[in-house]
Amino acid sequence: PIYNKPTIYYPLTTLMLAGIRDILIITNRGEKASFERLLRDGNQWGVNIQYAFQENPNGIAEAFIIAEEFIGGNSICLILGDNLFFGHELQAKLLKNSSIDRGATIFTQSVNDPERYGVVDFNQEYKAIHIEEKPKNPRSNYAITGLYFFDNKVVQESKKLNPSERGELEITDLLHEYLKQGELNVEILGRGCGWFDTGTFDSLYE
Repeated sequence: PIYNKPTIYYPLTTLMLAGIRDILIITNRGEKASFERLLRDGNQWGVNIQYAFQENPNGIAEAFIIAEEFIGGNSICLILGDNLFFGHELQAKLLKNSSIDRGATIFTQSVNDPERYGVVDFNQEYKAIHIEEKPKNPRSNYAITGLYFFDNKVVQESKKLNPSERGELEITDLLHEYLKQGELNVEILGRGCGWFDTGTFDSLYE
């Protein structure tokens, strides 16, 4: 729980603010029953929740391959289950990107310790020009958050990826493909917005 709600409620709320009503939760097989008991099929909130498994920790980008049938011919939003977003400008930014026809959009926020994150540098048109994972000398202070919008070709692009040294299909490698094609857009979460990655005890405490 974060305050009085299960962590999963926060990313679900973010998706609902984006106008998204068809949601696929990807989890490991052992956790499926817990999520189903908590969330059921989502109809009580006016959404349609389905479930799928990631059998092994093969990387975030594998989600698009697992979800291929669910995605069909549509564009897609991916949000990590431990990321919490809020802010008065947030919904407008979400709605602007929720029906993306071409390319991809990443959400970024300025941080004091960019070396802990994937970092993006971008031009005045908010097109990404450089991405680096946990850089020793960051080109910018803008961290890539766990919220992404992609067009439909993300499934095929994910299938082309090779596993990294740690054996995972990396979301950063997928973003690099869109970057090479000049189709990676940046959405900045300003001072009125907050983003927290609650995946560690320290960040949860924060």
